[in-house]
Amino acid sequence: MHELVIRNGTVVDGTGAPAVRADVAVEDGRIVAVGDPGTLGAARRDVDADGQLVLPGWVDIHTHYDGQATWDPFLTPSSWHGVTTTVFGNCGVGFAPVRRGTEPFLINLMEGVEDIPGTVLSEGIDFCWESFPAYLDALASTPKVMDIATQIPHAALRFFVMGERGGDHAEVPTPAEIAEMGRLVVEALDAGALGFSTSRTTKHRAKDGRPTPSLSAGDPELDGIAEAMAVAGKGVLQANSDFGPGEYEILTRMARISGRPLSFLLLQVDNAPDLWRTTLEQIHRSRAEGLMVRGQVGVRPIGVMMGLDATVHFFVTHPAYRAVADLPLAERVVRLRSDHELRRRLIEERPDDPFSTWMSRAINRTFELGDPPDYEPAPEQAITRRAERAGISPWELALDLLLADDGRALLLHPFENYCDGDLEVVRTMLADPYTVCGLADGGAHVATICDASAPTFLLMHWARDRTRGERLPLELLVHKQTAATAASYGLFDRGVVAPGYRADLNVVDLAGLGLTPPQIRRDLPAGGRRLVQRSVGYRHTFVAGVEVARDGEATGALPGGLVRGARTAPAGR
Repeated sequence: MHELVIRNGTVVDGTGAPAVRADVAVEDGRIVAVGDPGTLGAARRDVDADGQLVLPGWVDIHTHYDGQATWDPFLTPSSWHGVTTTVFGNCGVGFAPVRRGTEPFLINLMEGVEDIPGTVLSEGIDFCWESFPAYLDALASTPKVMDIATQIPHAALRFFVMGERGGDHAEVPTPAEIAEMGRLVVEALDAGALGFSTSRTTKHRAKDGRPTPSLSAGDPELDGIAEAMAVAGKGVLQANSDFGPGEYEILTRMARISGRPLSFLLLQVDNAPDLWRTTLEQIHRSRAEGLMVRGQVGVRPIGVMMGLDATVHFFVTHPAYRAVADLPLAERVVRLRSDHELRRRLIEERPDDPFSTWMSRAINRTFELGDPPDYEPAPEQAITRRAERAGISPWELALDLLLADDGRALLLHPFENYCDGDLEVVRTMLADPYTVCGLADGGAHVATICDASAPTFLLMHWARDRTRGERLPLELLVHKQTAATAASYGLFDRGVVAPGYRADLNVVDLAGLGLTPPQIRRDLPAGGRRLVQRSVGYRHTFVAGVEVARDGEATGALPGGLVRGARTAPAGR
């Protein structure tokens, strides 16, 4: 008798193969059989999936739960969206290795780069480690709702080896220091890190404004780390780069030296809207040469959420607004609705500061998010266009939109992947054979961006709802977020619904799948606020055959843990 049989569902197995109606049997945390409905025999528990999809659990390879994983076993909001394996330690930032007394440097860096408040990290993290292996041990010491894995981050590594010099871009590591970095990379990979991550983008700055330490790393340092990865013979090289002149060549040289896969963020930016195409062409040439290079792509625009209770909105630096900024939200809303002089100043007076200057441009591509949220809004729905049609100031409309829902309403400013006012560039990236889903950023940008719901949106928008262009096949979409993401980090034991694979499974009502509007919660350590977004339509989520969520609510089960190193596929696959 099987432990569990999910019966009569439409199985989309993660390989890209056509969907089939089938039953799925589970024992001891593994899938043991997939067969025609009614052929798998009795089970101690049956789950009726008639009319629903049976999918592999989502594998999200680009998150920043480096700190949260030490205090939150449920890893929300990702666990609300069917994620059963998550990888963090991305973009060269993290919390190990670390010397006693230098933790504030890493906190300051994470706060600036990934917009996680320093007070939250300081209170939430118990730095009971120094080495990277000890950090892994700390992560492994408590059960989780899902499997987690991480990478050794370049910034922490550099600062650990070089001390304060590691954050000084006028300094260069000595040969001995490069050798020590290499030794620590091998140590981390041998202990179970899935890779090494670095950042080479000027967008990444610490809270105090300093560029991320890895930005200025030179060829000897990068080559030395790549050589260490070659010695280890394991791990993925993950990078975030602006892809200026020579940058692609630097990263692919590291891939050649190390002999390891290279995975980096690929997105459209306003200041070079066609650069992503050039980079994608370079990926294709590299693959033809035998290099294992992949682009991590998003599934919707990267967008700032503006709200009166969020970090950013149009009036946050306005002198008139600052006079009421510290009031509780309900009192602020009353003042902003009833104080005519305050409203007049906010609408008619434009401050002359850099943020307000940026806002004056941003309003031309900012939209009401709405309920249900619209992540592919038409250009004519921009605040400026709507205000023009209504014959009012765009600032008046923006203020009134922010005051909706008692001040909890949100506006969307898509600042990447949306230069053309639609998601055609994202469709092209998703359809490419050398890309995987990888820009959800769960755990990061906690009060400005809310994209941990990306796997849910992937199915909803691209397989079912899109009206402003072509959709994508369901089987391709599932593959991109399961078998493809898992394989990109050497996790060949998951992401596929087939005998021998981990029983990480989602049962999804595609017709009923939906997203609630994001909302602000103050549930982080130190009362920190964050944007979260819930889903509807996930009927069951299983991790290693254990049900961790039913109809969107956690069961309390914690069958997940730390994944150390790559995992081979079941025999015969």
